[in-house]
Amino acid sequence: MKTMRDTAPCPPGDSEPLSEEDAEEHVHGICFKTGPPARLGVELEWLVHDGRDPALPVDQQRVTAALAGLDVPGALPGRGRLTTEPGGQVEISSAPVVGLAACIARASDDLTALRRAFQPGGLALAGMGLDPLRSPRRVLDQPRYAAMEEFFNRDGPWGRFMMCSTASVQVCVDAGQEGTGPDSLTRRWRLLHTLGPVLVAAFANSPICEGRATGWKSTRQAIWAQLDPGRTRPPAHAQPTSAASNGNGRTGLDGEADHRAAWVDYALGAEVMCMRRAAPRPWSAPAGLTFRDWLRGAGERPPTLGDLDYHLSTLFPPVRPRGHLEVRVIDAQPGDGWVVPAAVLDALLRDETAGDEALAAAQPLWGPALAGNGSVPGHAGWWDGRNPWLRAARFGPADRLISAAATNCFGAAESALGRLDAPPDVRQAVTTFAERYVARSRCPADDRLDEARRGEGGPAQATVYATQSLQPEE
Repeated sequence: MKTMRDTAPCPPGDSEPLSEEDAEEHVHGICFKTGPPARLGVELEWLVHDGRDPALPVDQQRVTAALAGLDVPGALPGRGRLTTEPGGQVEISSAPVVGLAACIARASDDLTALRRAFQPGGLALAGMGLDPLRSPRRVLDQPRYAAMEEFFNRDGPWGRFMMCSTASVQVCVDAGQEGTGPDSLTRRWRLLHTLGPVLVAAFANSPICEGRATGWKSTRQAIWAQLDPGRTRPPAHAQPTSAASNGNGRTGLDGEADHRAAWVDYALGAEVMCMRRAAPRPWSAPAGLTFRDWLRGAGERPPTLGDLDYHLSTLFPPVRPRGHLEVRVIDAQPGDGWVVPAAVLDALLRDETAGDEALAAAQPLWGPALAGNGSVPGHAGWWDGRNPWLRAARFGPADRLISAAATNCFGAAESALGRLDAPPDVRQAVTTFAERYVARSRCPADDRLDEARRGEGGPAQATVYATQSLQPEE
């Protein structure tokens, strides 16, 4: 008698069973592609609003019509790629290029084309981390997103908000070189995690949900914190191990921790979200099935290399290794505000002096009592009020320690942009942002709250004073 595992088909053209050893070797080999770091890219997500009333739902057919001709490879002038997210958000993934100026120019060209395409249909792009008015509504009926929604629904509504109502600025950088030094993988990997809460706070831009203030400056980040910890929190060894200097001025960053091995454990230990099947069968995965379980015989059929690659695309830690490093913690910014986080990160990663200064500035957020807190999925202290990720999301730069760190990090970045001969308009954008927000312990979320209190968001935001609480899960 045949079992379900014996009879269930693999996706067409992808039928070779994968061993556990081969899976580990594959993840180990592709997650960090090392070499001299040079390239930069951005992924810009946008909420799509009706140009007359942002509270109205937008018929996806209007969006599809506006994007006709732009959503094919090579159609955008900067050679980026255009995709649509489950809730109708649109995303531009810029072509990776060498140099900040080239990255900004290419992404700006693509964004201009997208804005022009939306104008005739009365649509507008909104740069906010979370839709402030509309409830989450999935508009893409694809097996992947149906399975994702089912997976997250097991633990509450937050997955629907993440999928359908959030938007971000993602900055993509080369992983770095083997060994030690300012361009090493170890330094860049740890630097990005150490600075993560500063980035969350400085660019927080999602304080309102369904017309009410949430009590968080980055509700988007708070939503991510509610989701499956095995795929959304940082992997082991990502955070600083102590606040003490290691003797060379670079605190908490030395030692050859095997980031690849840690990522292999993280990836294979995460639950399977989607199990690909031939149409019309759904892609739902059994609850509690990790990919390592699947490799060891659980599941209805043996997994394949294609299944593993698909699984890796469903992991969403703050910094995701995809050969390059994808920084995922920044709320979407209004207008051309995305230029600022791209420039700040590029400066702090490329300029050794600025990177050292930023690390020293951010290190106090990770004191000895908190070293590694939140770095292990499911860590009991994740919802501890001292957790830097959550403090940054709740208070933004109003938190005293985070404000001090942000001030020094932006100062270091501004100096580095001068040494790196960044374009004058980019340097001015960073300076303007620092003066308007960082120096005043504010972030874009404070503007959104001020606008709502003044009634500038229209009648739909009249209930903004009734704060809704995003309760931590213990």
